Amino acid sequence: MDQTYMKEKPILPLLLSMALPMVISMFVNSLYNIIDSIFVAKISDEAMTALSLVFPIQNMINAIAIGFGVGVNASIAYFLGAEKQEDADTSASFGVLLSLIHGILLTIICILIMPAFLRMFTSDADILDLALTYSRRVFLFSVFVNVGICYEKLFQAVGKMKVSMFSMICGCVANVILDPLMIFGIGPFPRMGIAGAALATGIGQIIPLVVYLLLYFKLKLPLKVQFRKEMFDKELCLHIYGVGVPATLNMALPSFMITALNGILSTYGDVYVLVLGIYYKLQTFIYLTANGMVQGIRPIIGYNYGAGEYGRVKKTFFTSLRLIAGIMLAGMIICLVFCGQLMGIFTTGAETIAAGKTAIRIISMGFVVSSVSVTVSGTLEGLGKGSMSLAISLLRYLVAIIPAAYVFGKLLGADGIWNCFWFAETAAAVVAWILYKKEEQKMK
Repeated sequence: MDQTYMKEKPILPLLLSMALPMVISMFVNSLYNIIDSIFVAKISDEAMTALSLVFPIQNMINAIAIGFGVGVNASIAYFLGAEKQEDADTSASFGVLLSLIHGILLTIICILIMPAFLRMFTSDADILDLALTYSRRVFLFSVFVNVGICYEKLFQAVGKMKVSMFSMICGCVANVILDPLMIFGIGPFPRMGIAGAALATGIGQIIPLVVYLLLYFKLKLPLKVQFRKEMFDKELCLHIYGVGVPATLNMALPSFMITALNGILSTYGDVYVLVLGIYYKLQTFIYLTANGMVQGIRPIIGYNYGAGEYGRVKKTFFTSLRLIAGIMLAGMIICLVFCGQLMGIFTTGAETIAAGKTAIRIISMGFVVSSVSVTVSGTLEGLGKGSMSLAISLLRYLVAIIPAAYVFGKLLGADGIWNCFWFAETAAAVVAWILYKKEEQKMK
């Protein structure tokens, strides 16, 4: 299959054709996450608490799968751009095999650690039982998550974004349909409660992989997944993990940040912890949509960088920056105008809604400036500079935000803590811009 369109097609149409399917799929994915939580919340408050306690480990599994997939994606795109077909095939094959191994290991490790992990946060027997019931079932699908996401990145690396969109939507729709059927026992399904939620999620993770495998054999991709001795290459492995490990940490950092902020906010009252949890459900609409754009630019940047088309790399960056800034601006306006209605989706408590409105309005002031760090991070990953992308994320999620939260909390009280978000985004944007300009100088 001819991939030269990556360096010949005008940037804006190319970027839109690559990114829009991912923007749509990420938007659907964020919608599914919210609907999934709403169904679980209808079981009981304890069930929702149990789901929240399992989330950090669940997010870690996804982070490892996506992060490693980004490494595979960057490697394939680079080799295709450099016209090294055999190396691209090897990257794809090695990526699938390692994803399978990751999935098996994560299944075993996560199931074993969950009892001890959960007891660190609660001693409530009912919550513990619900959390273990959910986790033991949902973690059985870790292999499908890891291999499925790897195939997603394979299709994205060769520009098949619509395939990725279709597969993700199929999984999301299946999950949303199965949730009420399996949770509440509708029709032929028995009432399974939180166990049904776990199984619905798992089936929703199997379906995308099935779709990818069917389309892999049907479509003629410029990639071959073939397991052979020759594919075990130390340098290739280091190249994939060199991008994949930092990308994994990038994905996992929000979980660490939420844990730390929960510790600070809990001193002011449980309502603020709840507000933070609700905000993170809502912000997926905005940041996952922006992430869809980032997924579209990675293969374009990787291919053109490998092909030596540095002018197109720069143009892709600035075009995507404007588009992502537009998404973030729209998100900010929605949050400022409809903050009360957004909070009302998850709670009817007047105190919680009032605190949430203040939080969302303050936090949203950092949305537009965050477009710089989001775009630069995606660009650096496309260039194979995973460690630089990680440095930006560390600044956004830990280095700047946690000390700022502590200081603003001491000076202004609980509501002051929300100011740490725009502060951290501004600091990260400055550093991200400096790092990008340094890389840009190297491409002259």
